[in-house]
Amino acid sequence: MSREKALIAIRLAGLSQGTHEFDFTCNATDFNDPALAEAGFSKDVSVRGSVEKLDDEMIVTLKTSATADLTCDLCLAPVTTVLTGSYRIYYSYEQPGEPDEERDEEYRLIDRSAVSLDLTEDVRETLLLSVPMKVTCTDNPDCRVFHQEEQMEPGEVNLSDTDWLESLEKLKNKYR
Repeated sequence: MSREKALIAIRLAGLSQGTHEFDFTCNATDFNDPALAEAGFSKDVSVRGSVEKLDDEMIVTLKTSATADLTCDLCLAPVTTVLTGSYRIYYSYEQPGEPDEERDEEYRLIDRSAVSLDLTEDVRETLLLSVPMKVTCTDNPDCRVFHQEEQMEPGEVNLSDTDWLESLEKLKNKYR
């Protein structure tokens, strides 16, 4: 995603050595990414960034928090939840004459004359990675999957449970 102005950027010019904290707030629609909308993000996104600047490298830690509107995979009920994610990136300064070697995705080269770090794509990926693979609504009273026992009338006996228990008891007695 190339953009003229970075949505989330940390200004490096004049940044002294040590640890620096940054807070960003934007809307999920500011990313102009249909994948975020499909994942259920449509509200504010909070990003806390921590930059630890050393002599030859920088360590950037991102922590995201955003509300997502999801659907329960079991009963299809709407679920609104706050999703959090974190991501750490290591930046090392380019050294003149250093051979180009294949690096891990979390290790990146940066020019010493760079004015700022654009973290927009990293925040977007962190948000997408924070979406759970399976969404369930255990706290939803309308979910019929987790609350089947509560829906039975008092004094009503579930016949499938008694059949199952009888079969289990027969098996247990058979192998004693």
